[in-house]
Amino acid sequence: MLKPEILDPQGQAVQRALPRLGFEGISDVRQGKRFELEVDGPVDEAALARIHDLAESFLANTVIEDFTVRVEEAAEVAGAVK
Repeated sequence: MLKPEILDPQGQAVQRALPRLGFEGISDVRQGKRFELEVDGPVDEAALARIHDLAESFLANTVIEDFTVRVEEAAEVAGAVK
């Protein structure tokens, strides 16, 4: 996500459009990007540390962006053969 002090013209454009589309009560919109990484093996503290380093050095521009690393269990593929 862009840091709060960085202007977000895309988020502002979305915010201005929402009332015209019938969505009221949204006071702010910030746009961002998301990366999903699938990890081989267990996600232990060492794996999380490597992923954090990857995000900080390669995926995020830390001058203007904040980032968060979180773990989610993979969802089953819809319609998968059992």
